[in-house]
Amino acid sequence: MNLLIAGYGYVGSVAAQLAKQKGWDVTSFSKSGGPGIETGDLSSLESLTQLKEQLGTSPDTIIHCASSGRGGAEAYQQVFLNGVQHLKAVFPSSHLLFVSSSSVYGQTDGSTVTEQSRTQPERETSQILVATEQKVLLAGGTVARLAGIYGPERSILLKKFLTGEATIEEDGRRIINQIHRDDAASALVHLVQQGSASQGEIYNIADSNPMSQLQYYQKFSELFDQPLPPTGKINMGRKRAWTHKLVCNGKILSTGWAPEFPSFFDALSPENQSIHSSGS
Repeated sequence: MNLLIAGYGYVGSVAAQLAKQKGWDVTSFSKSGGPGIETGDLSSLESLTQLKEQLGTSPDTIIHCASSGRGGAEAYQQVFLNGVQHLKAVFPSSHLLFVSSSSVYGQTDGSTVTEQSRTQPERETSQILVATEQKVLLAGGTVARLAGIYGPERSILLKKFLTGEATIEEDGRRIINQIHRDDAASALVHLVQQGSASQGEIYNIADSNPMSQLQYYQKFSELFDQPLPPTGKINMGRKRAWTHKLVCNGKILSTGWAPEFPSFFDALSPENQSIHSSGS
């Protein structure tokens, strides 16, 4: 397997490690490059053309897991929509696995969403993701919709609780859908292994035990012997918009993949108030 990873970040770096452990030929690139990392700008057709010349070949599969760098709609347009178009132009024979987000589901009624559920998100950034997904699927690629990512040194929910910044929004009913970084990476590598079976398909990548915001904070309160956060108004300014839905991971589970951490609390270490890494 010849694999190219576009975006050597929080998830991409772990996916690269897992793929190398399988004996695959893995090349990773990012806009800034680095030791062992090629330099490539997804927003630039010229940059990717130069990268192809350096590689001397087209990869079997490309994982697009680059980040927008916390940017807005313009950054999303450049990195995701334009980036996918440029990758397909430069590497037309490569299978493309695009890492999207469960934020494309705009449901607010607490319903369970599957890959067939309506995608009409409120935010322009998520609308760009939907448009990008459509281009990938039309080209026979694969889409992986990741829930909120947490992992070593990264959990906004826990950080806010421990620092006293957390607020229970109204009755705390909003469902929190998450996935551990290492499980996200292993799911991506698993989908690459599926080969043609995954082409033209969408997969939700989430853990198996989503909980409400209130349930999370109640559990934190018990584990860390701290009071519950105060209640407050719904935060309508969230980057991923305010949604209330349960993301179903049944489709990818049916392919033989399973998360190492079925729930957030399977990964949490109360002793040092951190998130475990699987060591991958």
